[in-house]
Amino acid sequence: MLQINDTLISLDIIEKKFVCDILQCKGACCIEGDSGAPLEPEEANKIKNDIEKIKTYLQKEGAKTIDKEGVYVIDTDGDMVTPLINGAECAFAIFNNGIAQCGIEIAWQNGHSSLRKPISCWLYPVRISKYKSFSAVNYHKWDICKNALIKGNNENIPLYVFLKEPLIQRFDNEWYEQLKIAAEHLNSNSGK
Repeated sequence: MLQINDTLISLDIIEKKFVCDILQCKGACCIEGDSGAPLEPEEANKIKNDIEKIKTYLQKEGAKTIDKEGVYVIDTDGDMVTPLINGAECAFAIFNNGIAQCGIEIAWQNGHSSLRKPISCWLYPVRISKYKSFSAVNYHKWDICKNALIKGNNENIPLYVFLKEPLIQRFDNEWYEQLKIAAEHLNSNSGK
């Protein structure tokens, strides 16, 4: 474990090599799982404010699900998450040549959403758990990402480097620089 400010960071964030291989997984993280993408309250508000524009990018089934259930639901763990279409893919997922993409992000790229995408999606496979006095930053192992580990190893790109932009977005640049220094120090001491 590594501590930066009020975050405890798993060494997996530094040690794992990871690069999404979307051509292999086809965006399975938007399709598989027990519930939708975790949302922060401010993200849900941004989606609510932009939903009519965002819906123009979605599948008909996704837009219908959102009309029926709202932009978020509360899952069995009590977390605010995106709704799912018939218990399968995220209602915000769209498909391009058989690859799942985030409709919120496509809307953002076109200037129609103030939210790029939920930070939980952007940070995946990193998951953040909030506790009373700290947040835990952990690597979430899921078989659907096995090709991302292979690609990361082949390209020698650590997970924290691959996720630089969302980590800075979630924490800040100073936090990321401290993580980078710690990683370089740990790697130099281990001979990597």
